Amino acid sequence: MFRQYFRLAACAGALIVTASLSAQSPFQFPTANHALFEPGKELSFFAPTSPDRPWTTGSFGCVRTDGWQMHEGLDIRSLQHDKHGEPTDPVLATADGVVMYCNAKAGLSNYGKYIVIRHLIEGVDIYSVYAHLSEIVAGVTVGKPVKAGEVIGTMGRTSNTSERIGKERAHVHLELNVLVNDRFAAWFKKSSPGERNDHGAWNGQNLNGLDPREILLAEHGGKFSLLSFLRSQSELCRVLVRATDFPYLKRYPALVLKNPRAENEGIAGYEVALNYNGVAFALLPRAASELKGPAKFQLLSVNEAEYRAHPCRKLVVQHGGRWQLTDRGQRELDLLTY
Repeated sequence: MFRQYFRLAACAGALIVTASLSAQSPFQFPTANHALFEPGKELSFFAPTSPDRPWTTGSFGCVRTDGWQMHEGLDIRSLQHDKHGEPTDPVLATADGVVMYCNAKAGLSNYGKYIVIRHLIEGVDIYSVYAHLSEIVAGVTVGKPVKAGEVIGTMGRTSNTSERIGKERAHVHLELNVLVNDRFAAWFKKSSPGERNDHGAWNGQNLNGLDPREILLAEHGGKFSLLSFLRSQSELCRVLVRATDFPYLKRYPALVLKNPRAENEGIAGYEVALNYNGVAFALLPRAASELKGPAKFQLLSVNEAEYRAHPCRKLVVQHGGRWQLTDRGQRELDLLTY
């Protein structure tokens, strides 16, 4: 059995990095629990929201509140416990990267104590989150490079929710995200005056998740490309935005498509494809001659089948036979293009 001889301590601070990191190997499991690969062992891997709920409530997607509540990560069960039944599983970095943020004050977040690590894989910035930790390893501080499989903390049950996470469903909550906007703190102050933002750019609203289960299973199945995975997301909707200079374009240039007409005439906006979780996975520049109407955001199309399958983010809605952006959809695009 694994024994912990390291000292544990909390870290704090935040960092936004734009410099290049070295190329990465595929993602690894963040704990010793690999039951995801064992057919029929889902309940050994996922921690559902309660014993009478299916394992899917611990997975990614529109899996809670009858499909109307989003869960942006995987709740991975504990394997090791102390004499009091508390989880003791070491939590591991899923890939090589740099620590961007540590929240050491459990009461400041639904995630309790959590860590954010930045990875650069195939030129794509991806941010892993490890939540509900009981401890963060001493020396795991903002700006520290970490290796895949390196111990960064200990699994726990921390959160600021009224109902504590029970010992029977102790888990680490793992996310793999894109970062929406480096200017999040300024945007939040403008859009949510009077509300607290204790985590700067590392507020959960600024991290849009991809499904780690799909990624881990795809890697296990053979050759895997993160860039191809991101580019091939299922489209929920396509929106025209009248904005030409926002950080996402520079952070994710591999997702920006070519349009000779816009390159020749000048870019006046972008046609953006969003998946059901609001991830912008394709951005096509448009010339002024290709734009119609003065609206800052114009909904161009909706994939109705995708909406029916994954409605929980409520980015679009149908009224009187016509689709339109909801307030949530408008807010998501406002953040993206701020």
